[in-house]
Amino acid sequence: MTEQRAKIGLQALELEFGAAAVKAATEAVKKFKVEIPSWIFGPFGGGRFGEYLPPGAARSIQEKLDDAAVVNRLTGATEFVAMHVLWDFTEDGSLGSYTIAREVHEMAGERGLKIGSVSPTYFLRGSHRNSYAADEKSTCDHYIEQTVFAGRIAKDFGVRLITLWFPDGSNYPGQIDLQRNYETMKKNLLATRQMIADDVWILLEYKVFEPGTYSTTIPDWGTAFALTRAMGGNTGVLVDLGHHFHSANIEQIVARLVSEGMRCGFHFNTRYAADDDHSVEPTPEMARIFYELVSGKVIANRDENKNWAYMIDQCSGRENRLHAIIHSVDMLQNCLAKAMLIDRQALQDLQAKDEIILANRLFNDALIHADVRPIVATARLEQLLPIDPMAAFIESGYQRKIEKERI
Repeated sequence: MTEQRAKIGLQALELEFGAAAVKAATEAVKKFKVEIPSWIFGPFGGGRFGEYLPPGAARSIQEKLDDAAVVNRLTGATEFVAMHVLWDFTEDGSLGSYTIAREVHEMAGERGLKIGSVSPTYFLRGSHRNSYAADEKSTCDHYIEQTVFAGRIAKDFGVRLITLWFPDGSNYPGQIDLQRNYETMKKNLLATRQMIADDVWILLEYKVFEPGTYSTTIPDWGTAFALTRAMGGNTGVLVDLGHHFHSANIEQIVARLVSEGMRCGFHFNTRYAADDDHSVEPTPEMARIFYELVSGKVIANRDENKNWAYMIDQCSGRENRLHAIIHSVDMLQNCLAKAMLIDRQALQDLQAKDEIILANRLFNDALIHADVRPIVATARLEQLLPIDPMAAFIESGYQRKIEKERI
């Protein structure tokens, strides 16, 4: 999109939705920040991801940060980088290193970045009989220690946020005692909360399945909600789009958590598969989720303490990693702009009159039919950023450079 096309498109949006709404949407896009994951840039996983690495993939934490810095310079929205303890702060893959974490913190600062959320790594060798819910005390103690370490790193070098996801569950009925499994998880979470500083925010993620295909210890938002309520203050639920059955109404889950006054977080991706392998796409579902975040006043606030935590969690299997993350940021900004255009008072008036179809049409005029690319382009121009970050990345020659250097 050229600057002239953006100007014309903005005028058309102002005629349809009003100048005030378009201005508010532009300002929201400028305020929006989203963490990007360190692991998107280098090797990860195995299993369904295989051993494929796209050309130019990062080979070290330094190169991951180099790539993250490029994304931030192009989008202006990604200064925070999410880290995994045993992927980014370790020498042996088993224990975290405070020294390495400090070095990563310094390297990030040199590149205009900051350590974002810190995630303990539970899905390791030895967790095949569960991690936090394991019957073996030595296994639980190892993972509790790592979680407390993550809290220390988050407090000293990050944004005082840790995110927890547990691969605990079972494959067959009768394999484990379901009640004891849950109670052990709860006991260890409560103990962990007591060992981590009160000002460190803990988000608890849930996942409907994998690796447990019969039972998963924390399979849904209700279980995560109950556990976080038990853990006490400064603890919330982390919603990952890919961690649901395909029929789940994600925006309703977001609405429930907002209504309960719990400060939570969101992992963005697209659930074409039943996980978080794909980049963000501007689907109607994503736009509806953003509407709930906007109407709940938990996004794009001047007071950042009122915002939820927003992170991208995607594991690109075949696509160019930098293309994938830039695409995700771009799509999130577009979905936020759509959500900001809805005339909430007009919608509430139609709801009060029980005008079902008219309310739906008003909703969809913004969330589905509006072309908000001029809003996003204007937000970028006003911040002296490239109007099209993907085109700017391609023109920069950075991909050719890393493919040549990273053999």
